[in-house]
Amino acid sequence: MTDPVLVACAHGTRNPTGRRLIAGLALAARELRPGLDTTAAFVDVQPPTVADVVAGLAADGRRAVVVPLLLSGGYHVHVDIADAVRGSAGVVAARPLGPDPRLAEVLTDRLLAAGADRDDARTAIVLAAAGSSDPRSVADVEGTAAVLQRSWAGPVTTGYGSAAQPPVAEAVAAARGAGADRVVVAAYLLAPGHFAGKLAGAGADVVTAPLLPDPRIAAILLDRYDAGCGERAVQPPAG
Repeated sequence: MTDPVLVACAHGTRNPTGRRLIAGLALAARELRPGLDTTAAFVDVQPPTVADVVAGLAADGRRAVVVPLLLSGGYHVHVDIADAVRGSAGVVAARPLGPDPRLAEVLTDRLLAAGADRDDARTAIVLAAAGSSDPRSVADVEGTAAVLQRSWAGPVTTGYGSAAQPPVAEAVAAARGAGADRVVVAAYLLAPGHFAGKLAGAGADVVTAPLLPDPRIAAILLDRYDAGCGERAVQPPAG
């Protein structure tokens, strides 16, 4: 029996670099796992939708694991993707990429590359996430900030692009108000896109590059797929 298809389900972006990096993530997973059958799906902005991809695979009798290429579990994970797989025999949804300790490692590398000093207690880090009204997503981001804090002498706080509080610019201003000499925004984003493009205007001294490309993220993707395969194996037959 062939392995399930890995459906790499991203948010979607109009940014060409962002599209290339997301496509490259699935390619990196195939390079780590030769012979793995992968396909792309999206929850917004660009086709094909995850619902259409899942429906097509189910109609062909293909088994699949949908891995959200998202950094926290918000509406897209718990509603859009969950609705897409519900009732489709042989198709399950895996956990999103985040939270994961390896993402905090990538964030640390991006911060160091941007010139941040992990031993300087007066350098503040604002972890900038896209944001969600789902409290589970906010909790995931806060958890990642807590893991990142273990590696930094200065304070690590969070800011959001939409839906959650505080906005990134307010988080940056609060860090300065608390006495930081330098504020660095850590872009908790996979790739360039709408939100990443707005971070430069948040008032920080430095903004890091997004997380991709990095081989650790492809490894996380495969871990989520493998866990999903295990979950799929114990699913009762549909109907």
